[in-house]
Amino acid sequence: MDIILTIILPVFGTLGLGFVAARMGVFDEAANRGLSVFVFNFALPLMLFRAIAQSELPDTLPWGFLLSYYLGAFAVFALAMLAGRVLFSRNLAEQGVLGLGVSYSNTGMLGIPLVITAFGPSAALPLFVMISCHSLLMLPPTTALIEAAVGSRKSTWALLLDLTMSIAATPIIWGLSAGLVVALTGLSIPGPVDAVAMSLGAAATPCALFALGASLTRYRLGDNLREPALLVALKTVVHPLLVWLLADHVFNLPPLWTATAVTLAALPAGITPYLFAQRYNVCQPTIASTVFLSTALSVLTLSILLFMLR
Repeated sequence: MDIILTIILPVFGTLGLGFVAARMGVFDEAANRGLSVFVFNFALPLMLFRAIAQSELPDTLPWGFLLSYYLGAFAVFALAMLAGRVLFSRNLAEQGVLGLGVSYSNTGMLGIPLVITAFGPSAALPLFVMISCHSLLMLPPTTALIEAAVGSRKSTWALLLDLTMSIAATPIIWGLSAGLVVALTGLSIPGPVDAVAMSLGAAATPCALFALGASLTRYRLGDNLREPALLVALKTVVHPLLVWLLADHVFNLPPLWTATAVTLAALPAGITPYLFAQRYNVCQPTIASTVFLSTALSVLTLSILLFMLR
């Protein structure tokens, strides 16, 4: 009950309020776009900058943490591709989008607020390690796979360069990197800068959740839910189970790092897979249903998971 009252209810209550506000028309698309820009360009980067700058960095790069998460992610990616081909007769480009849909978590709008709320500022360091690698490791192979399937004339290296430049220009990456520089050099954040970062960073969690709730009104459930139901099961059950097995039984990670990795794996599908579905005009109803269903069901699945982890 304590987990529901202190973590789940505030997180998903704020998300639900954003959904209701957008559905009722009192918080329109333009307002949500402005709030999302504020969250991703200012509030989240400053919150992460401050948290990383004040963290105690590990002596070595936690390879076990990265391997636990991404081996699990690419395993469910492959399972989704196999299911798409065998069960639903999907072509290679469609399989790539389905794979991304079950392996790419909503780390920004839901993962960061949830993990910080559940495990405190000490979880910022594993969050930093994961977020700094998330897009760089998941998106290039997906892009190369889909582009090869649709017969793009652009070279793989050109695609990877474009993607790398896009990720490098992301404000969250800049906030994480600046925090890392401060932590590595042992400098302290100047008082006025710290005050601004703390003030704006405090708005990151509620604003991100409200914006996510409002954005969910864009998605609709498709007529056939067999495929989305399978993807949701892979995303919210199989992915975190694989990560837990690897983190706890293979790499023997510290409890906080294991809990962070498993929680991030159990997050619902992110919006990025839907953007890929839109860009290549494949599987849009399936991915939209997956994003909506996995987010709605995560109220239950994440409640159970956090109860087990804590």
